[in-house]
Amino acid sequence: MNARQPMSGDATALSPGSEEFVVGPQSRRRVLVIGQLDGFGNSLKPVAIARFLRERGHQVRLVDTSGLSRASTSAGFRGKLPAPDAGKIALYVNEVLSMLIRRYGGRSRHFLSYYTLVADQRIRRAVLRRALPLDDFDLVICETPNNAWVLTAATKSHTMYDCPTPWADDVHLQGKVTERQHVRLRRREIRLCESVDHLAFHWDSYARYAREQYGLSGRNLMTLNFGCTPADPSLRARFEDPPRIVYLGHLGLRFIDLPLLARLSALYPIDVYGGPPPDPKLGLRYLGYGTPDSLRNYQMGLITCSQDLLMKEGFSAKHLTYLAHGLPVLVPAWRRNVDVLRGTVTYTEATFRQVVDGLGDRALWQAKSDEAYEQAHHLSWDRTLLPLDSLLQRVPRVDRPPCPVGG
Repeated sequence: MNARQPMSGDATALSPGSEEFVVGPQSRRRVLVIGQLDGFGNSLKPVAIARFLRERGHQVRLVDTSGLSRASTSAGFRGKLPAPDAGKIALYVNEVLSMLIRRYGGRSRHFLSYYTLVADQRIRRAVLRRALPLDDFDLVICETPNNAWVLTAATKSHTMYDCPTPWADDVHLQGKVTERQHVRLRRREIRLCESVDHLAFHWDSYARYAREQYGLSGRNLMTLNFGCTPADPSLRARFEDPPRIVYLGHLGLRFIDLPLLARLSALYPIDVYGGPPPDPKLGLRYLGYGTPDSLRNYQMGLITCSQDLLMKEGFSAKHLTYLAHGLPVLVPAWRRNVDVLRGTVTYTEATFRQVVDGLGDRALWQAKSDEAYEQAHHLSWDRTLLPLDSLLQRVPRVDRPPCPVGG
């Protein structure tokens, strides 16, 4: 989704002195969750996993790697300086180089980006392997592609890669690599996916895509879909005439298809929240960063995406955020498998205004809103994360001394 999200403060930043030693009952499992809590949509799942497992008595350390490099943080000048660590300095330099390539690389940008992408993964693997006591946990879960290679380090722990999206194809779709480099990144990602003990994707359609397009064996594949937190009934959307449409999400990725969003905005007013700020020439009604709480003031949530195969088979985290507030969700007709999400209404550019006008009928809107809110309850985190319960029952306890488990 990548709109700003309110985040829980229970994560351990990856910095010296942040550990706390805790000894739990022998029946519990010790779990390390590595995420990137940068305030965007993909921050939600690691926080939800940590809460879910803690409520079931497991000991969880949630590590936030969003400031690992510091080069791209929003902190002041001192906060942007690299940490006094050789690996983190290398990561910092690589990230600065990546930003320079994006800004000044010109036609060579998509060729040069490959090397900084791979270097980022390799350096992060080394930094995280040295900083985290992987052997002190029964299960290590990684939630981001840039950090996931730490799972290939030798460890006694079981490993789980919870992949947001097939990364090599995602990067290629954004125009960051050449065709030949895309093939190399795919091979690299396949090695990672096959090497972990347990593999999941943020939505099962991505898992099918990875098996069909990447040729994954599926031997270690499990279902662990994205979830949501249904809004309190008092915060549900209510019918208004005329209905208001909201777009809440990332605005800096090619496959979002901002030109499509602009054309739809010309057909019907759409309030747009997210970042980075879009090109003013698009004429979007951009209102800055938003939070899910603002959705109560709208009657429809909008998703846009390109017609590339990955996007056709894809998933948007904001879809569930809209459902959680009882918003009927407008989704491009070319996106497949959306029929399993009740409260969803498909559109094309040609039918968009007709679809919106139809939902201006109070009875029809209310029926779709009720479907959306009910669907959100079926996709609450406590339901979608249940496979972790059975997984941890099978994961063996590793004998070790008391380990650092942060708040």
